[in-house]
Amino acid sequence: MMAASLLSRDKKGTAAHLKADLNRTDNSSGVRQLQELLDAVLNPERPAADTEALDWCKCLISGGDGFEEFCKTVRTYDNATLCGLVWTANFVAYRCRTCGISPCMSLCAECFNNGDHTGHDFNMFRSQAGGACDCGDSNVMRESGFCRRHRLRTGENIPSVPRDLLLMSEMVLPRFILFVIQYLRDGYVEPDTSAERDLQKVLQQLEPQISFLEELTKMGGAMRTVLTKILTNPQTFKELSMGQEENVYAKKNYDKYLSALKNSGLVSVEEKAQGATADVTVGAEGGAGAMVLLGTTAPGSPDESSKEEDQDAGQSVGQRKRVKLSSSTKDPCIIESLKHKCFLEELLFWTIKYEFPQKMVTFLLNMLPDQDYKITFTKTFVQHYAFIMKTLMKSQESDTMSNRIVHISVQLFSNEELARHVTEECQLLDIMVTVLLYMMESCLIKSELQDEENSRHVVVNCSEALLKNNTYWPLVSDFINILSHQSVAKKFLEDHSLLMLWMSFVSFFQGMNLNKRELNEHVEFESQTYYAAFAAELEACAQPMWGLLTHCKVKETQEYTKTVVRYCLETLQIWFDAIGFIDEPAPNQVTFHLPLHRYYAMFLSKAVKCQGLDLDSLLPDQEMLMKIMVHPLQIQACLSEIHSNMWVRNGLQIKGQAMTYVQSHFCNSMIDPDIYLLQVCASRLDPDYFISSVFERFKVVDLLTMASQHQNAVLDSEQERPMLEGALTFLVILTSLRIHLGMTDDEILRAEMVSQLCMNDRTHSALLDLIPENPNPKSGIVPGSCSFEEMLSAVADFKAPVFEPGGSMQQGMYTPKAEVWEKEFDPIMVVLRTVYRRDVQSAMDRYSAFLKQSGIHTGNPWPPYKERTPLHPCYKGLIRLLHCKTLHIVIFTLLYKIWMDHQNMSEHVLCMVLYLIELGLDNQVQDNKEGEEPCIEEHCHDSWFPGTNLLSNLHHIINFVRVRVPETAPEVKREAPPSTSTEASSYGQNLREAQVFSLVAERRRKFQEIINRSNTEAAQVVRPKSSSTRWVPPGSAPQLVTEILEIRESMLSLLIKLHQKLSSKQNSLLASWVEDMDTNRYTHGDGITAIERILTKAASRSCQIKRSIQDICGKVCPPVPPKNSPTDKKAMDKEERRQRARERQQKLLAEFASRQKSFMETAMDVESPDIEAAMELGVSEVMESEVLYDCVICGQSGPSTEDRPIGLVVLLQASSVLGHRCKSRGAKNLPTSDEEHIYPADTCGVAHDIRLTLMQRFFKDSSCLQSVSIGWDGGVYVQTCGHTLHIDCQKSYMESLRNDQVLQGFSVDKGEFTCPLCRQFANSVLPCRPGRGTGGGDWHTPTNKKTCVLVKDVEDLQEKLGLFPTESNLTKEMELVIKDIKNTTQKKYMDYGKNPGSPDNDFLFMYSVARTNLELELVHRGGNLCSGGASAAARRSCLNQLFHVLAMHMRLYSIDSAYNPWTKLTQITQSREADTFDEERPEVPMLFRDVPSLLIIFVLMMPQPLRKEHFTCVVKMLYNLQFSQALAALSTKFSPEERQAWSTSGALMKAKNAANAERSFEALLSHVIGELSKDKSVYMVTAEETSVLSSAVWSPQSIEFSLQQFCLPFLRLSCLLQHHFYGDNLTGCVEEEEFSSLAVCLGLLPSAPQPSSSVHSASCLEWAVNAFDLVTQWCAEVTGLSQMQAEQSLTLLVQDPQWAAPRLLQLPDNYNIIFQYYHRKACTACKKVPKDPALCLVCGAFVCLKGVCCKQQGICECVLHSQHCGAATGIFLLINASVIIIIRGHRFCLWGSVYLDAHGEEDRDLRRGKPLFLCDERYRVLEQQWVSHTFDHINKRWGPHYNGL
Repeated sequence: MMAASLLSRDKKGTAAHLKADLNRTDNSSGVRQLQELLDAVLNPERPAADTEALDWCKCLISGGDGFEEFCKTVRTYDNATLCGLVWTANFVAYRCRTCGISPCMSLCAECFNNGDHTGHDFNMFRSQAGGACDCGDSNVMRESGFCRRHRLRTGENIPSVPRDLLLMSEMVLPRFILFVIQYLRDGYVEPDTSAERDLQKVLQQLEPQISFLEELTKMGGAMRTVLTKILTNPQTFKELSMGQEENVYAKKNYDKYLSALKNSGLVSVEEKAQGATADVTVGAEGGAGAMVLLGTTAPGSPDESSKEEDQDAGQSVGQRKRVKLSSSTKDPCIIESLKHKCFLEELLFWTIKYEFPQKMVTFLLNMLPDQDYKITFTKTFVQHYAFIMKTLMKSQESDTMSNRIVHISVQLFSNEELARHVTEECQLLDIMVTVLLYMMESCLIKSELQDEENSRHVVVNCSEALLKNNTYWPLVSDFINILSHQSVAKKFLEDHSLLMLWMSFVSFFQGMNLNKRELNEHVEFESQTYYAAFAAELEACAQPMWGLLTHCKVKETQEYTKTVVRYCLETLQIWFDAIGFIDEPAPNQVTFHLPLHRYYAMFLSKAVKCQGLDLDSLLPDQEMLMKIMVHPLQIQACLSEIHSNMWVRNGLQIKGQAMTYVQSHFCNSMIDPDIYLLQVCASRLDPDYFISSVFERFKVVDLLTMASQHQNAVLDSEQERPMLEGALTFLVILTSLRIHLGMTDDEILRAEMVSQLCMNDRTHSALLDLIPENPNPKSGIVPGSCSFEEMLSAVADFKAPVFEPGGSMQQGMYTPKAEVWEKEFDPIMVVLRTVYRRDVQSAMDRYSAFLKQSGIHTGNPWPPYKERTPLHPCYKGLIRLLHCKTLHIVIFTLLYKIWMDHQNMSEHVLCMVLYLIELGLDNQVQDNKEGEEPCIEEHCHDSWFPGTNLLSNLHHIINFVRVRVPETAPEVKREAPPSTSTEASSYGQNLREAQVFSLVAERRRKFQEIINRSNTEAAQVVRPKSSSTRWVPPGSAPQLVTEILEIRESMLSLLIKLHQKLSSKQNSLLASWVEDMDTNRYTHGDGITAIERILTKAASRSCQIKRSIQDICGKVCPPVPPKNSPTDKKAMDKEERRQRARERQQKLLAEFASRQKSFMETAMDVESPDIEAAMELGVSEVMESEVLYDCVICGQSGPSTEDRPIGLVVLLQASSVLGHRCKSRGAKNLPTSDEEHIYPADTCGVAHDIRLTLMQRFFKDSSCLQSVSIGWDGGVYVQTCGHTLHIDCQKSYMESLRNDQVLQGFSVDKGEFTCPLCRQFANSVLPCRPGRGTGGGDWHTPTNKKTCVLVKDVEDLQEKLGLFPTESNLTKEMELVIKDIKNTTQKKYMDYGKNPGSPDNDFLFMYSVARTNLELELVHRGGNLCSGGASAAARRSCLNQLFHVLAMHMRLYSIDSAYNPWTKLTQITQSREADTFDEERPEVPMLFRDVPSLLIIFVLMMPQPLRKEHFTCVVKMLYNLQFSQALAALSTKFSPEERQAWSTSGALMKAKNAANAERSFEALLSHVIGELSKDKSVYMVTAEETSVLSSAVWSPQSIEFSLQQFCLPFLRLSCLLQHHFYGDNLTGCVEEEEFSSLAVCLGLLPSAPQPSSSVHSASCLEWAVNAFDLVTQWCAEVTGLSQMQAEQSLTLLVQDPQWAAPRLLQLPDNYNIIFQYYHRKACTACKKVPKDPALCLVCGAFVCLKGVCCKQQGICECVLHSQHCGAATGIFLLINASVIIIIRGHRFCLWGSVYLDAHGEEDRDLRRGKPLFLCDERYRVLEQQWVSHTFDHINKRWGPHYNGL
């Protein structure tokens, strides 16, 4: 065979040879050869994992060249104008709303950054489902937003593709694609076997092949064109798909494919046969009434096949009937099996079968930039739509699959052009609706609403996986997406049969998730299905509705609206019939889901608001309106019941439903349409009927009686008040809400915004979230989104993010402007929009705080009354509610009850009643003509009031009322009937006059009337009257009797009496009051103001009322009190008693508050100076007696003694803050590109390490360890809160903490605790030494001894060996603390000596602890002592105690007198014979030693307390050394010439003025230069370098300045030490005078300092022996070193003690810079891109947070790095979350973010993706907390990290 011979040759050669053959004109032999070769190579029977085939293909395609080369060549012919980059989930992309035409538009980072989007509304987002870049696609985005690369129409200047380049590809690729498909056919097994895993296996094996296809698509336009041809060519498919006749394998393979296709339709093949018979039989067996219609909507449709019956229908008949529906659609192709015509179709088929493998999806999407492909693919996708749905429903991984489906569909359907095309050609809309219907039909159950037995309605079952897991989401989201295109939506709205289908789909949700009130015991299992129900209604019903509404905005679209409204009403009528609804809703049931009502409402609203349609033309008859109103009203009543705890036995979930119903994402699709619908019904129905329905629904009819007692059959008495409040509040909302009744979009937005801001200050993003958005995707964010910002700035002020001293960080907030509180605060809107009732209270509290602050009103204000926007003329009928007799009777009754103090009345009831009166006064009914007509039949209510107008009814007096009361009620008269005839006759007359009031009867009558009016036959529908009288069980309650009450009041008189009652004054209103009234005064205030405002309004509208008011006021207020009936008197007394009790209570409260305040001041105020003074332990004042301490645990005060020591509460922590200091003042920049780096070499810690290592190379170890300090990195810092306790008390406190089971943020086992008093975090106790009674006298007063005597004293003191203190509790504690200190830091930070654990090493560690603490205090004071004074740090300082503990420990080591540095400082020693010490290394020369270290060693080694003069003496001697070091260091910086000059001038001066030479720097400088030039001169090195550096000449001034700077650090530390030991005050000074002021303070200068100019550093010198000799001796130690090179001696000689303050890295201003560089950067350790990258803000290290890849010994990288870089303190910025975490030891906390958006808000996890900018204040606070070591105290939420970060 030829193929065999080809196979054996090398691939490249073969490929080149074949290519040449194929390029000839007669290429038949070439073709044959190639085909045979391919048959052999692409043999699907070989395992897929074998990559041989792939290598052959690569070679053949590239025709013998390298594949990489070939790719490059093809790319040069890329003519694509689109980017089309496809990404998968979690990819970071951008969306710009300014540039997007479609809301789904997205850009890859590269295109976004290369385009110009400055000032646009864009955000970055993490892709949920994957997506593709739209750059270059003008259908989806505006061209102005294209990036530089896709802006140029690249197509024009690209050369055409040479024929031979892609020739091989055209030949080879069809076979390759078939090869892949054959594998897919082969590997597929129906998943009902155990095939889930096997599918994954097949895919894994195919990975390289599919990746290869993906690579091909990335080669650009030229290659895509080839692929498109292959994939879409039916001819190629026909030839290859079945395989050749003789190939058995191919035949079998094809059969597998056919059998897989069988079940791809909605109906399986077997069922089609029986389809015709089982057609419309469903209706009878309790199926769907609504759906039977579908059989008739499209008569004569070709295929009336029934849908597939689910297998489990048989078993589940018992619990819930699964309902099978008949369906007819216009197009059989939706329902039947698929047939494929090209490779693309089969590829998509397998992609679906295999549940959308990511690689396949990416391949299919990568091809989309090719236009021909895009169209074919979209059609193929639509054709497979039903199959996708079937697969999705069966899938186990429906979530992943949903994401992948949407990943594809959003690319196809967002393009309007394409969507329209497919709608027209492939019936996309029919397919979608049918598929959705089919999907929901799989989970229908019988509805139990209303009539459980006979209901024919079916609803979706919310507990099914389909709804619970949102499986329907991808399909619904596609549907919403295509409806957003006008052309598609119009097609939908014009197609009546489709609309009808859709309505039946919506009716599946009508009445779902029915709640039944539990009356007996608590429900056992709280189902959480309600969220699924709300989500389903919002996504499947409301969002498509909003989508359609967007296209019904103009007059031209009136017809659409009419059609939708007509179908809504039809479907509603069908629904009412199906559930058997007549007129009363079933009790104790509620469903929150009425999508049909809401469709109807929203289309009505739109019709009136935007299309100018007449409302009446769209409304049904009265009877239908009465039905429509019932269910929404039922929801409102149930909301009130739920809040009155009547549904408490249904569990928490029912509260959840009530909250979700009004929550911002749902309210404008749920409660708003419901209330609007009720408003429409109220405006068209009889007002008396409507009002009585409301009170009956709210179950408070029985309460509305004049009697003081009543029986309520349906409510417990504690539920009556909240239900009554609910009913009245509902009426107020109903009559005053104008959202759909005439407000413009901008007014609505303003009202929403104001109500949210009044509840609480809000962040910008919270506000965006809380304003109910129009859920339709095209509408942008909010109605009129451009105006959102403008509106916000109009109603609110921005409060910039501030810090509270507690450290809790605030976000930028918006708070209402003052005039908003004054004029626009609308409590009604707030009530409507609050999810939690407490928010209403919060709004009222804020309102009253505003009134108090602005001095408008000081008491407890009532909710203000707000004027409303005028009603749209269509809805004028709503006002009749306020002017109907029923409401007036209710108002009258309630006013009377409140005045009489009946039970269950409340301030809120009165408030709402007054609100209704005021609304009535403000909204008058215009036409009073017809109202005057005489009534034909006598109504029971007409006798109460003459007319319906509120104004005229206000002053109508009601004399007698007949009530039914229980026998036990106080109203029942006990006396005999009247005897005399006159009385009797008047009594009878009263009887005739008395008013009766029965809401229920009235409502029945009105109902009857309305029904009769609409059709006489319907009369028999009404239930028998008997239903309203209730059966009372015998002996249950006292009998009701009828009584007549004498009232003689009008509403007006009751108002005035209530005014008196509220103001508790007899004549609160004078008759003249009405004359001088002015309505503006009364906008804000309490009930009194409200009544005054109402009276004023009424009086100004009618003279009659004005007169009545004057009459009543005159009658009520005569000074002679009328004879009070006892009850009246009682009432007055009661009021007075109440008033007095109130006052008493106020007084008590005030007293209590003041006591509490004084207690707080004494107990808590740690800062207050008097307490501090007691705590400045053993400092400042001369304490004659022992120091007394308070123990904060046992409260006793006493001295610290040997056996019962007292300790300070301290926190020990290792710190590397000092080690991170640099020389330069500015902070280092964080690298944000590959060019930038951070070098740690210039830090303090590194410099000291190098110095010590260098010394240890040449000098004796023990001497080295006294010549420097360690602890720059990992030093132990000790801080205290200043509280003290007995150490034994503390031990028992620790025990109790250990037994405390509560989870604490700290670990007691590690010795951590919180201070018992101030709760500050601590982990040790520092014992206070017993204050011996040594008066300050003998340590402070100088004895005027001469220097040389003092020097001798000091030496003697050092010789005194540390007496071992006697063993006592105190010493034990001190040793324990030392142990704690050592355990605080890591081993590596303590062992610097050659032999670890040696005393020398210990010694070094001890004095370094002192050094670290002093240095840190300096840093906290700002690096110098200019501010002087005891700063807060000093007030809380524990250095005194710390030094005593360290000193006690160090005195155990004695310094061998031969090596005592003191002698070298103060004596000229004879040079010892060098030879004896030859084998031992020399000691460290004095000039190399660290002077502050020596100071600390000396002070700690001498017996305590040290006399001050001795301390001063030590400082003076060390200053001489420091000064000499300064001279030596300085001299090395000179150029040789300068050095020469200074040397000679100094020598001259020394000769001239020998006496003062020791105190002049010139003389000393020349001496030093001379000495250091001898022998092995140090200066030899510097000659060539320095000449370049110092162009400036050294003047005496600059030398003086350098010397002072060199000596300052030593002086500062000495001063601090002196301050802590002797309590000397630090005097403040300006920076220039710091040197002189410190010198004076230390006694180096006489106390009266000269003017600053004349202070010379040399004048502070005081030598014990001849200066020149001593300096000579010190220099000789350096020049005499034999081992060392000159460079090394120079390094040690030039030590620079100046370090800048520690700083964190400087971050870029824009967060995007960090994010873009780091979020895809590979980790340096594991070379992978970390899932959670983090950055150390101290040193810039890039680490993997939580990454297993970089774990070492079980410790993750962040924790490791924190130990290495910060001695267990780490500050990390999490790149993907923009937040900072702090690691401190074994704990960590989330600190917050230093990057805020333009509105001052954090964006944790970058969820919003808005641009973020560095907030300097926050970053400074972070840095401040790091430097001051206060993370533990300020941040509260710590948790253990278990080494996992």
